Formats: sequence, C-alpha cells, structure tokens
Amino acid sequence: MVKKIVVFTAVLLMTGIAARTHAQTPPKRELRAAWIATVANIDWPSRPGLPADEQKAEYIRLLDMLKRNGMNAVVVQVRPAADALYASDLEPWSYWLTGKQGDAPSPYYDPLQFMITETHKRGMEFHAWFNPYRAVFRTSMTVAPNHITRLRPQWFVTYGDTRYFNPGIPEVWTFVTRVIRDVVRRYDIDAVHFDDYFYPYRIRGKEFPDYRTYRTYGKDMSLDAWRRHNVDTVIRMLSKAIKEEKPWVKFGISPFGVWRNRDSDPRGSDTQASTTNYDDLYADILLWLKKGWIDYITPQLYWEFGHPTVAYETLVDWWAHHTYGRDLYIGQALYRIGSSRAWRNPAELPNQIKANRTYPEVKGSIYFSATSFYKNTLGFDDTLRNHLYRYPAIPPAMPWLDSIPPLPPRITGARKGPDGLHLLWQDGDTSRQTYQYVVYRYPGNVIGNLNDPRYILSVVGKDNTPDTAHIQTFTDRSYRKGQPYIYFITALDRLHNESLLSNKVYIRDTDE
Repeated sequence: MVKKIVVFTAVLLMTGIAARTHAQTPPKRELRAAWIATVANIDWPSRPGLPADEQKAEYIRLLDMLKRNGMNAVVVQVRPAADALYASDLEPWSYWLTGKQGDAPSPYYDPLQFMITETHKRGMEFHAWFNPYRAVFRTSMTVAPNHITRLRPQWFVTYGDTRYFNPGIPEVWTFVTRVIRDVVRRYDIDAVHFDDYFYPYRIRGKEFPDYRTYRTYGKDMSLDAWRRHNVDTVIRMLSKAIKEEKPWVKFGISPFGVWRNRDSDPRGSDTQASTTNYDDLYADILLWLKKGWIDYITPQLYWEFGHPTVAYETLVDWWAHHTYGRDLYIGQALYRIGSSRAWRNPAELPNQIKANRTYPEVKGSIYFSATSFYKNTLGFDDTLRNHLYRYPAIPPAMPWLDSIPPLPPRITGARKGPDGLHLLWQDGDTSRQTYQYVVYRYPGNVIGNLNDPRYILSVVGKDNTPDTAHIQTFTDRSYRKGQPYIYFITALDRLHNESLLSNKVYIRDTDE
C-alpha cells in the first residue's frame, strides 16, 4: 500500500494535479461503461454459431459482472462489418453471431432486443456501437447473397485485406444513415456510438484507392480536405437523423487519442503521434464538437503517464480543454494492464481515473474491453468494487438535449419483511415519462450532502407492468433493525435529469 501511494504521488506531482486529488470525493454523476466487441468474437459471443441459449447466458454473465464492477452502461458492437446483430431488412445477420453470414440465430431470437432489455433491467444504459465504413472484415470471408457489397459493388474499395465503403460516394452517406436511422427507430437504445475507424489507418506504401472518386466529386478541394468533408457530411447527416427519430438518443464518437500534434497545428496537443485523427483518419473531431453534431467524445487514451511521445497526462488535459460544452469520457486501456513495465504498476489505471476526476470536463470512462474484466489483472476489479466504484453513479445529464426534470415521486409506505425493508411509492409525474428512480438512505435523522453517492442505495428502473397499479417498490436488504434511517426517492427521466426529493420516511425502529 505504501508503495502504491508513493508512485501515485510522484506521478501526480509530475503532472501538476496532485493537490486536486487529495481527499478526492467520488462523483455522484459519472459514466462508467465497457465496450463489448463482437467482431472476431473479442467479447461476445465467445465463438460464431454458439446456440442462442448459450449466447444469452454469456451476455447475462458478462452484464452481471460489469454491474458488480460498478458499470452503469455498456457499448455493444451491433454492426461490425455491414452486417447485423439484430433483425434487419437492410443487412444480413452477422457471421460472428451465427457462423454463417445471413443465417438467423437458432433457436430464433433478436439479440439486440434481448440485450437492451437485460441491460435496462439492471438500470444500465445501452449504447449501440456501429462501424460506419468497414464492409468485409477480411476479403477471404464469404458474404451473404444480400450483402451490400454484392448488391452495390461500385460503392466499395479494397485496402489491405479489408473491403470498405468508399466514403466519397454520396449514395454511401445515404445508405449508412438509413441503416442507423432504422435501428434508432425500431430499438430502445440510449445512444449511437462510433469508434475510431473512419478512413482506415494507413498501410505503409499504399494509398487509399479513392482517387477516381475524388476526380468526380472533389471539385476545388484538396484530396485531404475532400476526405474530411466526406466524413463531416456523414456525421452531420447522422446527427440530424438520430434526433429526428428520437431526440433523447445520444450520438457519441470514440476517436483515436490524438486530434493533431502541435507541430502541425498550434491548436494541437504537445505530442508526437505518428497517426492523428485529422491528418490520417480524416476525422475533424473538433469541428463536430463545435457544431454540436455529437453529444459526447471518448478519445482512446491507451498510453501511460509519462509516455515519451503521447503522455496520458498531456492528452487528458488537452481534451479537457477542447470539449466545447459536450461530455468527455476517456477511453481506458483495461486490456493493457500487466502488458509492459509501465502497465505492471497496479496503480497506473487507478491513477488515471483519479486524474480524470480532477477535471470537471471529464465525466467518466469507457473500458476496452469487457471480457478483460474477467481476469481481474493486478486486482483492478477489486480496486473498482472496493474503492473507485464502490458507490453507485448516475450518468451525466445533457442539458442541451433536455434540462427539465420530472416531478418527484411520493412514498406511500414502508414496511418490514423477512428479506428487508420494503419501500412503496407512486410516480408523481403525469406529464413526463419517468424512466428511473434513485433511492437514498441517510443514517440517523439528518439529511446530508445530496451529491454524496455514499447515500445512494440503488438506481432502479420504472416498473411499467399493467398490474402494478402504478405502485413502485424497492427492498433495502442491508438495513439494520433498530437503527434510525431517513429514506427518500427522486425520479430520473431518460436523460438523467433528477427531480426534487420525494416526501421523506423516517424509520426509527423497524420493529414498529
């Protein structure tokens, strides 16, 4: 323990943020999420063609483990390569799901609907992760007869051993937008999420084969500016389409960790990255933030403190000063724990989370990837459960989407049962849809700091089943008989705006 404290102090003194981490209070509002990658069966399902019942069991086990580790959201890859992990009339069932592209799960079920239901049942957000341009993961793979590369071969190029949509073709913009609009319309997702794959990462000695398309559509733009224009156009179209379908569905991007180096642009970070979003992937993230086309940004900061060319402390500080009022979550390299000398320090990733919390602009983390948690490498899961994520957190609100909280609920009863203290309440909001409730418990007879998550017992979903007569319930299984407690409840809407407090219930002696 002493060794960890010494290392942490040294690192934070080096980064100039030690004072702000002293006696750090865990935040009440924080996104805590994990990426669940389906491509190449990285996280789920464990292999192609796994029977449907085993797929379901694996997902539930993964979800429950993430919940125990403090996560309040998952980011699930539902379209890895112009294929679908959901019922679609536009793209075939994914090979990674069934073992043969185009074949439905057996016995049949809709995996996306199942995953959303199970995720929401646990009070967690579901972010649907799409890859916009990758069409065939490996050119050696067999694609279904109705795959878009067969139906519209003129839209695609091959780069390396992967087939990509050509981002410069206007019909491609329309098709990609149509695919994602379809999911937003039909499924109860909380967010649309893209990762860092826009134009592909450069292959040494090979140019992306879109020059002929550039000659057709580039007009008076340079090649680089035209490529950025193409990606900008898709992002703008998607932003509009998502909000037209459901204004509360968020749009988030997880780019490569460096926008531009300072030696290329005075606005860039003090880094020497060999790849950047702006110059290599043609993703002008800052423009999208400035224009308000996206709701959150999750740069993948997969490096350690003190890295010689892309230091974590440099990049988290740079991104914190370039949010333009949108939410910033940090992409954390969970998979790297134990992989090198720097990452064999058990304090490396915990220190990154503590450093994040010194910036009010940083509102959470997303970890790559979910199954890495199973290993509990260097005890990181224990650190989350016992310390950093010991108490629940509510995802941040997004006032530019909605800032009006629901009306507070009304507690109608509290009674003792063999399994705990049962609270009963009714929703107080008839004009707006309450989505979740936050159950608070304070020891003694005084209400403390409302922003202290230690007093949150649980975040629970609203029970909308018809036979409940609008009565909601929660059982406090940890109360101690004879101890005085104050309980109250608040309501959350879909975007986590929180109501005022309900009436309070003071329990002096649970034998009464």
